[in-house]
Amino acid sequence: MASDTRRIAVLIASEINARPEQAAAAIGLLDEGATVPFVARYRKEVTGGLDDTQLRTLSERLVYLRELDARRSSIVDSITGQGKMTDELALKLAASTTKAELEDIYLPYKPKRRTKAEIARERGLAPLADAILADRRLLPADLAAAYITEAVPDIKAALEGARDIVAEGMTENADLLRSLRTHMKEKAVLRSRVVEGKQEAGTKFSDYFDHVEKWSTVAGHRALAMLRGRNEDFLALDIEVDADDTSPVKPVDRIIAAAYRIGGSEPGNVWLREVAGWTWRVKLSLSLSLDLMRDLRERAEEEAIHVFSRNLKDLLLAAPAGSRTTIGLDPGIRTGVKVAVVDGTGKLLDTATVYPFPPRNDLRGAQAELAALIRKHKVELIAIGNGTGSRETERLVADMLTELPAPKPTKVIVSEAGASVYSASQAAATEFPNLDVSLRGAVSIARRLQDPLAELVKIEPKSIGVGQYQHDVDQYRLGRSLEAVIEDAVNAVGVDLNTASAPLLARVSGLGASLAEAVVAYRDRAGPFQTRKGLMEVPRLGQRAFEQCAGFLRIRDGKEPLDASSVHPEAYGVAKKIVAACGRDVRALMGDSAALKTLDPRIFVDDRFGLPTVKDIIAELEKPGRDPRPSFKTATFADGVDDIKDLKPGMLLEGTVTNVAAFGAFVDIGVHQDGLVHVSQLADRFVKDPHEVVKAGDVVKVRVVEVDVPRKRIGLTMRKQADEGARPEPRQRDKPGSFKPALAKSKGEPSASQGSFGSALADAFKRK
Repeated sequence: MASDTRRIAVLIASEINARPEQAAAAIGLLDEGATVPFVARYRKEVTGGLDDTQLRTLSERLVYLRELDARRSSIVDSITGQGKMTDELALKLAASTTKAELEDIYLPYKPKRRTKAEIARERGLAPLADAILADRRLLPADLAAAYITEAVPDIKAALEGARDIVAEGMTENADLLRSLRTHMKEKAVLRSRVVEGKQEAGTKFSDYFDHVEKWSTVAGHRALAMLRGRNEDFLALDIEVDADDTSPVKPVDRIIAAAYRIGGSEPGNVWLREVAGWTWRVKLSLSLSLDLMRDLRERAEEEAIHVFSRNLKDLLLAAPAGSRTTIGLDPGIRTGVKVAVVDGTGKLLDTATVYPFPPRNDLRGAQAELAALIRKHKVELIAIGNGTGSRETERLVADMLTELPAPKPTKVIVSEAGASVYSASQAAATEFPNLDVSLRGAVSIARRLQDPLAELVKIEPKSIGVGQYQHDVDQYRLGRSLEAVIEDAVNAVGVDLNTASAPLLARVSGLGASLAEAVVAYRDRAGPFQTRKGLMEVPRLGQRAFEQCAGFLRIRDGKEPLDASSVHPEAYGVAKKIVAACGRDVRALMGDSAALKTLDPRIFVDDRFGLPTVKDIIAELEKPGRDPRPSFKTATFADGVDDIKDLKPGMLLEGTVTNVAAFGAFVDIGVHQDGLVHVSQLADRFVKDPHEVVKAGDVVKVRVVEVDVPRKRIGLTMRKQADEGARPEPRQRDKPGSFKPALAKSKGEPSASQGSFGSALADAFKRK
């Protein structure tokens, strides 16, 4: 086991740009139950300073490589049990670095149902196949004549049996499979066609009705769109290889011929060439095409999961409005607008339902009710959900605010994605057992404005709506990735131990749902925690859990000032030495950057705490409990622009980035349909990754370029040239169902390789 860990550590170290001893130390900590946030923040000396990104990659690869080793062990046992293990085979298995490579080697030894080749062997035809392969000068038919029996009635049957045996050998030849797979990955194309008769019903996939592109360069979002079209029976997908090669002998034929030394015009070679062609057409092309389709899906899923994870991280770390009394409005037309008032800590103060829209049309009554709640609770913020009726609700709020004296609350449009999921959840039912489900949604909308992170952790991440094709990807992999994002975000910000909900505490390093509920129950019973050490009084929370969680929990205005910082209790001794060196009280010193910068960190290093930890402690004392999230800022939607029909090309608008994909960013401009800023329109320079320019939650200025009302598509640009009157090139069709990229016109403009703006719109709006 130790040798396996060392080998894995060496392999992972090369992948994350670290030394083997760093990887080995990190693996040891993770195996002991430490979390990635804890290791990244508090065990820098042990790992040599591996950061959270390196540790996340290490953690993922560790799972894969251990699964690979388990499968390798199972295969070795199977082959050994069959009495077929050789030194050469053992070396090949030991050298395999992927699951696919392992399975290729195992294929000839894998227990299988009775095949035609097996039947042929039972009929005594294996020597015939060997004889043809051994001497190509001999006529296969002459050799076959010696194998006619009652079970093999004629020469044709004998040769067919020999063919089945040779063909099976080709399909199980690991070296040949590797060569063919490599060739196909380099040269194959993916062809998409519409299923006959499905043109009208499958309109949303029209860009793929006659689409061809190189397999190796298919973008993830396009792959998932085509795969969804196939799953819904609108599209037919094929992997084609060497389709454009005009030579009489195709490259795949040459690869097989080289593997079996098939050359010349000898009778045996002629027969083997025919067998190779038949094997490719009937067996290999199908199985390898399925492999490539699977690889394409995995590649696309990995991209989609990465995009979702990036967007979720940005959303979770969005700027909090802070501890201010807030009204949450969950808009509705026929069913009314649900209203919830929460105080600065998120505690529910009041609820109501108003009916300003048809059929009741009680606009004045609704405004009066809201104004009364604002006065009663001294409301500072109004959070309006962005669903159906949001702009109408925003308008009635704006009209009401004009009649209120200063200071007036600030109104903000808030994404309500997932609010309904939270409303119907067990967590919401436990917190508000006597509150109507619809009113719980208004509470969630208010709280997510105050602190997006604290509220969004209560919702299943897949329901938050910042992914592309999230329902089409491997749900286990997606879930594991998103859980890691939430864990990193929560622990990066830190959690107030005395106000945090159980769902938020559950995300803290070392706690989990059960201990989080125990912490809340103890807090409800015994009152607020006075010190971090008080956690040790919580039933079932032992020393190990305390070590993992304590540094990420905050106690404001407690007995120990350091409890409000990210300094871990285990390092309080070092922190107090630093404070003593300054000759100041810890409360007076915290935040005094000038005094702390005069210190030499090296003099506080000891056997347990090295320079990285000392520097972290000094940095934390400079800005105790600092929040890594940005300052709060909101977008202002344009008056009179409430619907997609109100949009006109050239309009300059402000909006909020809701989703960032590989092909661009989606922006909410207040018309109930996000617009797309294609990657080529994000900046006046080449942009490879949209995340270089924007992230979910950013407030941006955009100009409308294209509006397609019937298909609900809005094209936007953030390029400065557009502000000066320049327009992106219009989309051009060079054949039905495909778009020709517009060429860049001047220095600094995106290249044609980024694709046309119109084509991007067509691709992008298939993401959901």
